[in-house]
Amino acid sequence: MIMSDDWNTSIINEFRANEGRVGGPFEGAPMILIHHRGRKSGREHVTPLMYQADDHDPNVLYIFASAAGAPTNPAWYHNLLAAGKTDVEVGTETFPVTITEIKGPERDRIYDIQATRYPGFAGYAEKTAGIRTIPVLALRRA
Repeated sequence: MIMSDDWNTSIINEFRANEGRVGGPFEGAPMILIHHRGRKSGREHVTPLMYQADDHDPNVLYIFASAAGAPTNPAWYHNLLAAGKTDVEVGTETFPVTITEIKGPERDRIYDIQATRYPGFAGYAEKTAGIRTIPVLALRRA
């Protein structure tokens, strides 16, 4: 499923109108708005995503470049890695973060937690099996 700008805009508007909460398929899920600049276009973007808070460090949030199980990583993933830092919105707060990719067993552990909490992520991993490993990015409050 590729999210259109209209789809994202409606989620972003709902997020901002409801202190970071949205309904529909994301009802009750922890949501974050990621600000990023297109590494080719230079255009500003805001992308709504589900996130996972680190269980031990309140300054770290994890996001998942699942693209709903698409065969390629989403553009925002490449934009964030190229930038190394960005701003995010969580609830009513906006703050800067640094970005690092989590790999290996730690990536697997974090992704497995997400897939257990939100089974759609297990489905995304099944769709991408043998094609790509869904990246996990750590966002650390700067």
